This record gives sequence, structure tokens and C-alpha cells, in this order.
Amino acid sequence: MLIKTYGSAVFGVNAITITIEVSIGSGNKYHIVGLPDNAIKESLRRIESAIQSSGLRMPRQKIVVNLSPADIRKEGTGYDLPIAIGILAASGQITSKDAGHYFIMGELSLDGGLQPMKGVLPIAVEALRAGFKGFILPSENAVEAAIVGGLIIYGMKNLAEVISFFNGKQSFEPVIVNTADEFLKNSSNYDQDFSDVKGQESIKRALEIAAAGGHNLILIGPPGSGKTMLAKRLPTILPPLNLSEALETTKIHSVAGKLNAASALMTERPYRSPHHGISDVALVGGGANPQPGEISLAHNGVLFLDELPEFKRSVLEVMRQPLEDRKVTISRARLSVEYPASFMLIASMNPCPCGFYNHPEKECTCPPGLVQKYLNKISGPLMDRIDLHVEVTPVNFNALTSLQPAEKSEVIRQRVINAREKQDLRFNAHPDIHYNAQMSPNSVRKICLIDDQGRALIKKAMERLGLSARAYDRILKVSRTIADLAGSENIEIEHLAEAIHYRSLDRDHWSG
Repeated sequence: MLIKTYGSAVFGVNAITITIEVSIGSGNKYHIVGLPDNAIKESLRRIESAIQSSGLRMPRQKIVVNLSPADIRKEGTGYDLPIAIGILAASGQITSKDAGHYFIMGELSLDGGLQPMKGVLPIAVEALRAGFKGFILPSENAVEAAIVGGLIIYGMKNLAEVISFFNGKQSFEPVIVNTADEFLKNSSNYDQDFSDVKGQESIKRALEIAAAGGHNLILIGPPGSGKTMLAKRLPTILPPLNLSEALETTKIHSVAGKLNAASALMTERPYRSPHHGISDVALVGGGANPQPGEISLAHNGVLFLDELPEFKRSVLEVMRQPLEDRKVTISRARLSVEYPASFMLIASMNPCPCGFYNHPEKECTCPPGLVQKYLNKISGPLMDRIDLHVEVTPVNFNALTSLQPAEKSEVIRQRVINAREKQDLRFNAHPDIHYNAQMSPNSVRKICLIDDQGRALIKKAMERLGLSARAYDRILKVSRTIADLAGSENIEIEHLAEAIHYRSLDRDHWSG
């Protein structure tokens, strides 16, 4: 007898429907075909034990399981449950008339228990798109799947419950999640605030500009000047995620198995801060079984690289293309997957190995030429892709002990939101552009118009600092953001001057 059940395979952050065909005939061997990996090939041992633990029998006949389409490699243990249901239905031990109406996924324990799995959200999205009635999966993943409205979700604890469901012996309540309530419940709920930071008003201003335009930024300053503290608070002034962004971000974290079990939907912008010992695969993504890397986990949020020169040069260089394209493509012989990677890069670094070059009070002990050698660890092309270079100076005692309240994140955030609203209107006809940092060179020429006085100023800056054409575009983008924060329709000379000011590493005094 031939029975079909349905599951899914995840590629990148999207899923495709997989048909699990189970045929039982004369003979005594078990076969799984359709490009299964080792975890799937081993599944029949788990399935046999789980079926026996549930009080039913494993057929002692020839069982052929085909995972279709057969030319796509299947990976993971999530196919245990649909194969088990297919075997039981084909052997007449459960009613099979409803099995084809549901996606069925889950890993089986030897005692029949269902273990949680990765990538549930994109699978639920595919089930809805493909027109299935519902999704049966482990109870730990049910809330995550229920975020997708219009799909009946049943969370099961073990194989026995799934069998009872299909035999009609027990009724189960579907898991229902109000997506809007879930989204609003923890939205913008941060433990940190910009009011915690004493002094550093000029650095806060630079971070506000970066947040308003989605610009990349690097902080250069001595140890203890507050670089990491400031970077950690950047997400608190970014505009809140909208529901579409939240779902997209949640899908990535679901595929990577990084989703918090207590939360079905990510409501805060991600903040990722990998150690400088990270490999290029861990940062960008990939591996034998491709997985999203840190730059994709930071999608719609912030990627903070502390002590940038300490990262391996090869690791930093693989970021160059994703910074421009805002996506990363992982290619293998048999498949190619694409992960979104639209993130704000915030980096920090000491000005030299000892940390005190250009310090107002302490003397640098680095020998001649070492400062430039230290800075050269970061390539020019990568530095060109960072819009704002900001020098961070130590906070003096008076500012540190001041009782005057600092500006709260919610006040800064409102200014950022106002600037982003102007950009939404400006790019209304450009679906791929949402804020100033995403403008193409062609868009920059059309939108970032400057007068003769502005052209003279930027020409002088380029000749003096030796700026590249990419740096020129970055200055125009930043000046457009500064104008948006000021509520100005045009880019004025003061906006250009401030944008040029944020090119610290292009200046002569950094030559070492």
C-alpha cells in the first residue's frame, strides 16, 4: 500500500514542500531513497523503537520510503514523524484519510517523545502557501509556527498523541497566537538607555545620525572611553521593527536554531557582537550544511565588531560584498542559498596598540610607524564602506560625576523616527531602498543635490584628504541624513561640513 505524507526542507531562509512516499510490500528490508543524509538514514531505528513504545508494531515487510523531489538533498531529523505516520498508515494501523492535509514534522525519541526542531517558521509559511490545512509538530515549536495566521497548528508531545489525533480517539486544541499582541508585547523593551552615558554628546550625535540614515560607523578611542557602552545602546534609538521585519528576522534566527524558546516572535532589533577570533564562515555563513552567519543574524539590526584590527584580515574582507549588496550567497556544487544581510556595522578600535595615540593626557609609547601599521590591518576598501569615522575621547571627571540628567533614548529615537519617515516618503517609488545608506550611486546623484558653495567645499576636502569616489558618495549620503534630522529639504553647507568632519581616519594626523 502506498501512502503520502508531507513535510518540508529549508534552504536559506525559505522552505519547499517535501512529499514522503511510503510503500509496504513483500520482503523484509527497509529502504530510504531521495538523497537523505545520515541522520535520515538512521531514522528507521528511532522510528521502530518509537512505534513499539507507543503500543503499535513495526511492519516486518519491505518498506520503501521516498523523499520527493528526489534530486534535492534532505537533511536533519525532522522527517522522523512523517515517515512514522506514513508507515503506520500504510500498514493500516492508523486512519490515513487526513494525513495528507497536514504538514507533519518532528524528531522522535526512542520512547516516542517529540523533540524540538529548527526552521519551523519558514516551514509554516510554506505550509500556508502550499494550501495545507494545518501543521503537526513538537509542542515546543507550536507557538513559533502559530505566528503564521491562517494555519491550524497542533503541538504534540509524543507519537502516541499524533496517532490518537489521526484515529480520532482524542481531540486537541489548536495553538493560537495573536500575532499583533505578541509583536507589541515586548516591542522596544530595552534594559539599557542613552541616559546611562555621561558626557560624550558629540558621539551620541554621530550615533543618532548613523541610526537615522542606517549608516555604518567606527569609533576610534583609547581604552575605557565608552566605545562599547555607546555601541550597546544604539539599538535603543533605532526605529522599532515593523511586523514584516520582525517576521523576516525571526525566520533567520529560527533556521539557525537561535530563537529564544520563550518568545515566538523577535520584537527587538538584533544586536550581535562576535569575538575577534571568529572564522569567516561563522561571520558570513556557510559550512558543509549551510547556515546563516553573524551578519545574517544581525539582519535588520546591529553588528558590533569590537577591536576591529584584531579580527583576521580574511574575515573582514569577506564582509565587503555583503556590506554593498545587503545579502550573502553561499554556493555549493549542488545548491546555492541566499541569506539577507541588511545590517548596520558598528566597529570600535584603539588608535594604536598601546591605545593612547592622540590622547589628550597620556603619551603614546608605540615606536614610529607602528600606528600606521596598526591601522593598515583594516583595508582601504573596507574603511571606504564605513560612512562615519568618529574619535572618542575619555570622559572628564566633571562630566562623569555630573548630576544633570542626560537625554533619554526615547527622545533621540523620536528624532530618528521623524527622519526615517522623511526617507520613507522620498523612497516610496523605490521598494529596495528604505533609508539613505541604501541609496545607489545613481540615486545619490539625483537626490543628494548640492549648490556651488557645497561643491567647492567637498572638492577641497577630497583634494586635501585624498578621498575615493565611494567616500564622496558616503559624504553625500550622510549629509542628506543630517539635513533630514534638521528638517531641511536641501543639503546646506553646514550639513556637508559636519559629514566631512566624520571622516577622521582620512586626515593627515592619522598617518602615524
